[in-house]
Amino acid sequence: MNAKEVAAMHRPKGMPFRLNKIGHLALYVQDLQRSAEFYTDVLGFQITDIYPEDAGLLPGGAIFIRLNADHHGIALFKATKENRHGAGLHHIAFEVSTLDEVLRARDHLRRHDVHIHFEGRRRAGVQLAVEFQDPDGHNLEIYWGIDQIGSDGVVRPAEQWKGANNLEAAIADPVVGQDTTVMDRSLLGA
Repeated sequence: MNAKEVAAMHRPKGMPFRLNKIGHLALYVQDLQRSAEFYTDVLGFQITDIYPEDAGLLPGGAIFIRLNADHHGIALFKATKENRHGAGLHHIAFEVSTLDEVLRARDHLRRHDVHIHFEGRRRAGVQLAVEFQDPDGHNLEIYWGIDQIGSDGVVRPAEQWKGANNLEAAIADPVVGQDTTVMDRSLLGA
């Protein structure tokens, strides 16, 4: 590593999107209940949603927890033989301010020959996203529109979740209360 070269690195001018924050991360854990108890009882997180193991949504199940109004700040996934606990980062997600930025990020990643392994809308949290890997194989997500949980603690019911396997489908069929208006329509169909 050349420290001077690394220190001189900066955000390029003219980027087509801007990451706002690390929105959430997802971890593989050995025991979902034990981990949920730790994050709630010891660190003060709130449970938002649960994928029971027998629901068939995700092998082993998952628990979504939060500290603020974002649907989840951490997602806990059941560890597997391939993805062991303690060393298992499932993914890191970065928030952008607009849906247009998600579309521009997708186009930017494609122009840089980054393989996108998912785009669209998952279920819990209902954010629209593109998912891909960094050069070392870490799963990353750029997203917009994650559900916000008010002070009443009410969470979107699972019956209102809508998965979509591409951004255009997610935009065309929004979940209740989600405005998927794209300001720059030229970004669609890319």
